Amino acid sequence: MASASQFLEKYGNQPLTCTPYVLSKLGVDRNKCFLKIEEYSIICIPVQFGFKRSLFLATLAQQEFVFFNKYINTLISLSISFAPAGRAPAKFHLLSTLVALEPMKGRERVGVFTIDFKSISEELINLLGGFQETQERLQRQYEEHGTLLIRMTLPVAKQLGYTAESIISEAGKETKKIQILSLTTKSIEHMEPLGSPLRIPGTPVAYEIILKNTRLLLTGIVANADTLPQGMVRTVSNLSFSPELVEIIADYWYTIRNPVKIAK
Repeated sequence: MASASQFLEKYGNQPLTCTPYVLSKLGVDRNKCFLKIEEYSIICIPVQFGFKRSLFLATLAQQEFVFFNKYINTLISLSISFAPAGRAPAKFHLLSTLVALEPMKGRERVGVFTIDFKSISEELINLLGGFQETQERLQRQYEEHGTLLIRMTLPVAKQLGYTAESIISEAGKETKKIQILSLTTKSIEHMEPLGSPLRIPGTPVAYEIILKNTRLLLTGIVANADTLPQGMVRTVSNLSFSPELVEIIADYWYTIRNPVKIAK
């Protein structure tokens, strides 16, 4: 693993967008994340987390927007806890400057706090940098495994924890159940019931795939569609990068190439 200084040099200007996946992987404890402004504690959640500047969301009343705007450009503190899998929990208190407070677009009761850290500990740098490094590896695996086709047979589905429950959705149309035929990190081939209309290549679509321990939400673009001799519709879509899917597929191929030998 790189050093804290190397992480800062490489990722210092690349803040993390805090999707549910990112928050889960970092082990952010949403009940132990708050901004301290004088004697006031504001429960918040990170929406963007960087080594220098971060953005947090918090529910505020109208009068609170006015009140806390008085503290722009003053010192505040952030308390945040992480409990990522495989690592000891860590809690940080970060002295910061409140740079801005604005209502979230379309949600007037949600405030966006922009803060700049006065300093950041080496432990937190290593935590964030290590996560970014892992995401880079997943990006490489997204490309590397993009041509390795997984046929969704019953044994494979069992190994992946696939429950045979999955749906496709398209703007302006009702969701439909599908049967997955094959999968890679970059594409999905599926079948729709008899009489389903052909999907137009280039159309954005979304997938929800239910696995035993998780629910995958994927986005993609229809590549091609045709009608099978039996009348069912087969569609292939190109998938956007999904770290969750890449992790699952990378683990699958690792297991296939490195089977566990059970002693008799």
